[in-house]
Amino acid sequence: MIRTEEFQVNMGPQHPSTHGVFRAMLSMDGEEVEKIDSMIGYLHRGIEKICESRSYTQIIPLTDRLDYLSAMSNNLAYCMAVEKLMGVTVPERAALIRMIIAELQRIASHLVFVGCFGLDTGAVTVFLYTFRERETVLDLFEELCGARLIYNYMRIGGVAHDLPEGFEKKTLGYLDILEKKIDEYNNLLTENYIFKIRTQGVGPLTRQQALDFALSGPIARASGVNYDVRKNDPYLLYDKIDFKAVVYEEGDCFHRYTARIAEMQESVKIIRQCLAMLKPGEIKAAVPRVIKPAAGEAYAHIETPRGDLGVYLVSDGGAAPYRLKFRAPSFVNLSAFSTIAKGHKIADLVVILGSIDPVFGEVDR
Repeated sequence: MIRTEEFQVNMGPQHPSTHGVFRAMLSMDGEEVEKIDSMIGYLHRGIEKICESRSYTQIIPLTDRLDYLSAMSNNLAYCMAVEKLMGVTVPERAALIRMIIAELQRIASHLVFVGCFGLDTGAVTVFLYTFRERETVLDLFEELCGARLIYNYMRIGGVAHDLPEGFEKKTLGYLDILEKKIDEYNNLLTENYIFKIRTQGVGPLTRQQALDFALSGPIARASGVNYDVRKNDPYLLYDKIDFKAVVYEEGDCFHRYTARIAEMQESVKIIRQCLAMLKPGEIKAAVPRVIKPAAGEAYAHIETPRGDLGVYLVSDGGAAPYRLKFRAPSFVNLSAFSTIAKGHKIADLVVILGSIDPVFGEVDR
């Protein structure tokens, strides 16, 4: 009889496969993981308390630093919460522009996921390809607002600038290219035998577990949870757009990956429809220069690339929020890591964590 002894191994916080400053204390039995203690806080910046000492407008650029791979989405969720607090209705053109930008941001974020997930499983080429396609989205954003990572583009009541000349044509051209490139990713990665062996059946998560952990986004939908904020609680003009929420039943790493591939294809459909609906009009509602909402509270949430991002605001009638709270999907989704990774080997942990796709700016907000 072979006698084994449990020992502990650190994974992170400074390790490329942890996708950020995340530390996992692994209790091992040989190569098998018995227990994981997730340790966060290495990136903590106290952004919620900082926001409570800033004006409502000054907070917008701070939201860029939460999920820094989806900064436009952070801008949007916060602005929607303030608009709800003030009772402001966004003009139709501004709403459509917001949707176009949010879906482009979803594509850019998922491209980072696909490339990095490829690296996690040993596939280098697809990483180079997805970052090539992401660069075009960043070029479009640079034309739009002059920035490539943190944007400060959304405004309370609308957006900062109208679409630059030629933006619509360039976006349509990009979508045509992207659809062909997604087929290329599928040939390189999705149908790759080694990739399938590394991901299929790895890190299974049941529908009930996803519900118990209150997970959202692709990780929940890959486990059969048919919940997408754009469908279940429509905002902007999503209720007028034809698209589907991508839902699978298997709940493993492979389907968390394919869910994001399919979501990029759905985003392409959404953007095409929004561009077709665009008409000349106002890009911002009339709001006072100094915003002082009446005392009260509001909650707004949207579907970001990582899931359900919520913003809770409390106003006491002053020029700064009395209380601001972010419901960050990366933080919630990460809570399931210990459960779904138990019993796997360390090499599988890299794949499982990558399939969750956390961004630690919003975990350690």
